[in-house]
Amino acid sequence: MIPRKKLDIGWADLAFGLSACLFARDRAAIGKRLEHCWSPDGRALACLSVRSGFDLVLQQLALPRGSEVLVSAITIRDMVGILEHHGLVAVPVDLESGACAVRLEALERAVTPKTRAVLIAHLFGNRTHLDGVVEFARRQRLFLFEDCAQAFAADGYRGHPASDVAMFSFGTIKTATAGGGALLRLKTEALRNAVADMQNVYPLQSHVAFAKRLLRIAALKILGARLPYSLFVFLCRALGRNHDLVISGAIRGFPGGELMRKLRHQPSSALLALLERRLRGATPAVLAPRIDAAAKTIRQLPARLQLGTGARLHSHWVFPVQSTRPDLLVCHLWHHGFDATRGASSMVAVAAPAGVKDAPDAQRMIDRIVYLPVECCTTDSEIKRMTELIVQFEAAGRQSM
Repeated sequence: MIPRKKLDIGWADLAFGLSACLFARDRAAIGKRLEHCWSPDGRALACLSVRSGFDLVLQQLALPRGSEVLVSAITIRDMVGILEHHGLVAVPVDLESGACAVRLEALERAVTPKTRAVLIAHLFGNRTHLDGVVEFARRQRLFLFEDCAQAFAADGYRGHPASDVAMFSFGTIKTATAGGGALLRLKTEALRNAVADMQNVYPLQSHVAFAKRLLRIAALKILGARLPYSLFVFLCRALGRNHDLVISGAIRGFPGGELMRKLRHQPSSALLALLERRLRGATPAVLAPRIDAAAKTIRQLPARLQLGTGARLHSHWVFPVQSTRPDLLVCHLWHHGFDATRGASSMVAVAAPAGVKDAPDAQRMIDRIVYLPVECCTTDSEIKRMTELIVQFEAAGRQSM
């Protein structure tokens, strides 16, 4: 079985992170170096996660309850949950499938006197053009959140200069993962300092908790090799377990309940030290083999099956396609040794509140989405075989309709 995802972290990085959990370090000094590296002008803030940073900024904004936030119609479920925790209403703005970018005309239609902010997510590793959104937010006097959790490409991008906050994630399955952590770039130093003051009263993430996460990542990294992964899938089937659900649960950033309690922690010194190390070693060249494999896959797939490939810049953090029979396609690819997935339930089409029009294109994308195992180690022959299987499967489905 060809695994769905290769974790972007080396054994030396994991050993460094675990050793950092054992020895005392100057957390303040590490954090200062890390934030200066990200934003030399003093506007960066390191957080436990993007969710943590998002919650902190919302606390600082203290928007009136019932205020509306226009959000990309596909986003992470927890981001909507955090908005709701603050008494805010998420209003989905539909997307176009070519670049998975919000439709500007949909933004214009969605704004009301209650609208106070916009949350735009770059999806699947792409980076969409934001000038139109920035101009819209400026004209409407809306606070602009730029969610770059899936878009880190090691190319120096820190968010659009006009975004009020740009948020980057380094969670378990992200590019240049540090086993967690996030970096925010805020528009003003005053806002950065106000948010930092709020975070400073949080309890620290324990080194024990971070070490456990790194050990779990080490186990997943071992499973990422093809022979162990094939054995893992076989054992899951023998035990009547769905390997897809087991993997999805293992990579979840905040498993279980009590989301708000879990995310309201400061990152530990070990996490900050590992994140600093990962950023020093992150270069566009490291991503090039994955991007090359994705480009080869795109060339062999019909345009109607592609999703998000029209973005102006794409790191192909994941590789989604569209299928008329997604669940059956996943099983078909499993049967032939390709571990495709529908994805964890964290990525959702945002439900429209009462009285607001739904986002049909985004819902259609989520209903049809399948993620393919396209990674730096995927060979040309494997790409050819996988795309042939997909094209044949979809053609058979069209003929039977």
